[in-house]
Amino acid sequence: QVQLVESGGGLVQPGGSLRLSCAVSGKIFSIYAMDWYRQAPGKQRELVARITSEGTTDYADSMKGRVSISRDNAKNTIYFQMNSLKTEDTAVYYCKANMGVSPFYSWGQGTQVTDSS
Repeated sequence: QVQLVESGGGLVQPGGSLRLSCAVSGKIFSIYAMDWYRQAPGKQRELVARITSEGTTDYADSMKGRVSISRDNAKNTIYFQMNSLKTEDTAVYYCKANMGVSPFYSWGQGTQVTDSS
């Protein structure tokens, strides 16, 4: 099993920045990719960024150019740097581990990012 704990959310003004963190523990060797998702009020959860075990990254068009996903293997932590935040970025942000063994994925509890304007 893999456990995920997100942190770093909060209130932010449009144009501001936040860095979210996702601390990973458990069967880390089984993870082949880590994702950041977000879910805005009344909307479906959507994938916004991915980093593979090889370090390949990919981003949703809605956030491309404003965000960066990275990892610190020594700290078993995934980061999600968000810049030039917009009102529409308000959402609960979740990290997800994708694994090659059952149960095949694990979610964190989420961290809230809110426009403070």
